[in-house]
Amino acid sequence: MDSLRLRTWITVAVILLTAAFIAPNFVNTSNFGWWPSKKLNYGLDIQGGLHLVMGADIESVIKTMVIRQTRSMQTEFQKDGITIKSFKTDKANLGQFFIDTDTLEEAKKIEQQVIKNHGPVLQILSVNANGVDVKYFDSELLAQKETIVRQAIETIRNRIDEFGVAEPSITQQSTDRILVQLPGMADAERAKELINTTAKLDFMLVSNKMGSDELQRLITEAEKAENFSMAALKYSEYVTKVNEVLKGKIPEDTIVYFEKLENVKTMDAGSTPILLETTTDLTGDALDTASVTMDQYGNPEVSMRFNPVGSTKFADLTGQNVGRRMAVVLDKVIKTAPNINGKIPGGNAVITLGRGGDAQKMMDEAKLIATSLRAGALPVALEQLEERRVGPSLGKDALEKARLGAIVGSVLIILFMLVWYKGMGAITAITLLLNVIFIFAILGSLGATLTLPGIAGIALTVGFAVDANVLINERIKEEFAKGSGIKIAIQEGYDKAMSAIIDANIMTGSTAVVLLYFGTGPVRGFAVTLLAGILTTMFANVFISKVLVDNLVHKFNVQKISV
Repeated sequence: MDSLRLRTWITVAVILLTAAFIAPNFVNTSNFGWWPSKKLNYGLDIQGGLHLVMGADIESVIKTMVIRQTRSMQTEFQKDGITIKSFKTDKANLGQFFIDTDTLEEAKKIEQQVIKNHGPVLQILSVNANGVDVKYFDSELLAQKETIVRQAIETIRNRIDEFGVAEPSITQQSTDRILVQLPGMADAERAKELINTTAKLDFMLVSNKMGSDELQRLITEAEKAENFSMAALKYSEYVTKVNEVLKGKIPEDTIVYFEKLENVKTMDAGSTPILLETTTDLTGDALDTASVTMDQYGNPEVSMRFNPVGSTKFADLTGQNVGRRMAVVLDKVIKTAPNINGKIPGGNAVITLGRGGDAQKMMDEAKLIATSLRAGALPVALEQLEERRVGPSLGKDALEKARLGAIVGSVLIILFMLVWYKGMGAITAITLLLNVIFIFAILGSLGATLTLPGIAGIALTVGFAVDANVLINERIKEEFAKGSGIKIAIQEGYDKAMSAIIDANIMTGSTAVVLLYFGTGPVRGFAVTLLAGILTTMFANVFISKVLVDNLVHKFNVQKISV
């Protein structure tokens, strides 16, 4: 009985937790900070929207990278007294360049210099009296191409967030193509314009001319006087509005931008205003790259490298403003604002993230900052290769038909179970309903997007959930036919059916894992739904149904359950 009591409480707890996770789909729970807020979103095939395939001009970025590399190497050669005639970059789009020299001796010096300073990245193809043929390793080129596409995806995602599109699907299709699906997107032209805009990166000094409390007071007064808020406007519109209203109230050559608080998801949920000077004149154009590295204590940090012009500007800026804070701003959002501890020459800088915090959270923040910096520093031109607009009427019609099919199918299954298995059929109907609710709760808690293939996955879940109960009920029938009592029949029925149920779910789960790993888009949505269905089936149609039957038999002393 103790085991039954524990299983009953587990069942009740899970049902209550499910109700909490599914509630945001029906009522507004945002006023309760502790309540789950994620809800299920509809995909492009259900609510309509915009489908775009963008081609990334990766070759141009590779070419720019090679040209920057040659400029950097030219400075190195001059410092080491190595004479060259020129760099030939006619194959720069392939990651290859030629260093032109007059003698074999100079070519040998160049070879040694390249191997010494750039060995892990660059390979020597040939060396002769005419010069040295150099090329990036294929692994390095592949890594750069993947980084470029990730940067483009991050930039697109940041900009699409301006529209408040729920769960935009932005994925890499091949080495140079990006699939963008925007459910519910109506303004297609504006979306395309926004996607193709280059991210703007700025390095700006934090102004000391006004305290943060005074600045916050001015912003609060401006919001009340003009009746606007960050939650009611797009972020960029809000920033423009704030600075228009505060003109004349904040010092000249300053501007207000905002930094998102650490534990919130959106800017309007929590952000800090910071007053910045607009006279810095150091932008993302001066940055070569940014990456995540580890400091001497094993904490993640962001390493940045500027180009020669940017290096000089950065050294002057940091040298003249030791002790002040410098903000890294991407598209008017302050990503970080560290202190300047001293002049930083050489074009290399580090953004530290503190110590002693959550290691994974710090790593995620470092990756986000590095990706944002790269997105501003190395924009890639995007060409529209395909465009499809899915009308909301088509999506609504598809949803209604899918919903009708699911309801009709479920009703027919429940009727069959009630007629064929009677009492056990009623228990099956209850657990089947719980099963579907559990699936929606899991998908909602993940903030997942429901697509038509996902609905198909739910329908398939109903199928193998009923199959599990058919196995159990038939085994119970067999035990009754042998003359077993109700307690033994129930126990033996579940025990003997379990091996077949587990085998079937393992095979289905294996298929779902393969689809999840190798599939893309809707196929992965189907796989996620299928995996969720396997978990809910094992819990609802096996565990909970056994709890219900055991309570009827052991607690309420039911002597017969019709099967």
